[in-house]
Amino acid sequence: MELQLESIRKVVGGQVYLYEMSLALKPGLNVLLGPTTAGKTTLMRLMAGLEQPTSGRILLDGQDVTRLPVKKRNVAFVYQQFINYPNLTVFENIASPLRIRGGLSKTALRERVEATARMMRIHDLLDRLPAALSGGQQQRTAIARALVKETGLLLMDEPLVNLDYKLREELRIEMQNIFDSRDAIVVYSTTEPVEALMLGGTVFVLDQGRLLQSGPVLEVYHHPDTQRVGEIFSDPPMNLLDARLEEGQLRLADGQRFPATSHMAGLLPGAYRIGVRPNHVTTAPTGPSSVAVPGVVELAEISGSETFLHTATAPGPDGSPGKLVAQLEGVHRFELGQPTTLYMDPDQLYLFDMEGKLAAAPERIWEEAV
Repeated sequence: MELQLESIRKVVGGQVYLYEMSLALKPGLNVLLGPTTAGKTTLMRLMAGLEQPTSGRILLDGQDVTRLPVKKRNVAFVYQQFINYPNLTVFENIASPLRIRGGLSKTALRERVEATARMMRIHDLLDRLPAALSGGQQQRTAIARALVKETGLLLMDEPLVNLDYKLREELRIEMQNIFDSRDAIVVYSTTEPVEALMLGGTVFVLDQGRLLQSGPVLEVYHHPDTQRVGEIFSDPPMNLLDARLEEGQLRLADGQRFPATSHMAGLLPGAYRIGVRPNHVTTAPTGPSSVAVPGVVELAEISGSETFLHTATAPGPDGSPGKLVAQLEGVHRFELGQPTTLYMDPDQLYLFDMEGKLAAAPERIWEEAV
């Protein structure tokens, strides 16, 4: 089974929701990653047949289904905001698509519903009405109703966003097993890079209605084609620092110089933008080649077992303020306005040209992803 979107485009009232793009999705997990308003939901609605593209066509196993209504497609859709029938029990909510389709005995229907409910950990809630459930339980009911259909195309639009952290982690693992055991095309949208990495599969990075890059999740993560992909596929976003490459050395905005590493070999001299992920920025040197970046503390966010340290660094060549964010393990306290020094390992630096295209990616990280 293969779902192809050929040169599709979506315009509503003169506003472009999706610029022309082509995608090919095969059985397994396909992740749509991008910020809010990237076009993920619009794209999924086109796949489902809830909307039609302004131009282009949609093919399922080579058959044109662009104008085929959703009722005639073998598709299930899980929305970010859970949708259940308020007057039906959990059992009947889950069973509803099977009853509509028909063809199952009462025993087979009950077995399928109970197995799916057990998978979603709501098997002890089957006699309740949705109003008696928590938000997380209602979302799990909606997911179970989609899973029980065993469709060829399963669309999930940020389905875990309204669940608590612990339950999200558990369901991600469980759903990975579900996806692996089914010969279906699963399309899962998220704004969270960490979720995309945990789920794996193939990722499609979207931004403002444009498809920026696609490929195996780890390949795209470790080898972003552009600066923007690097920013999107990093939370917090990838740090960017202006630098110049001169005589085998990189010079930062504050005048500091350090040798270019082997993965930067062959680059032409000139202006570049350094990219470094916050989890690769530290408050102490990690080795003799660590590059020190002095700054001033602007904010220290404590989030669970991590601290996000925001600092102001030397201004760029155009006078814009320099920023550097470090993602530190553990709880750390800093005073606002406190001078501090952050460190970067040159072997973990990306280089982008001034048009935002990838010029060099870290060799060691790239080898781990292959």
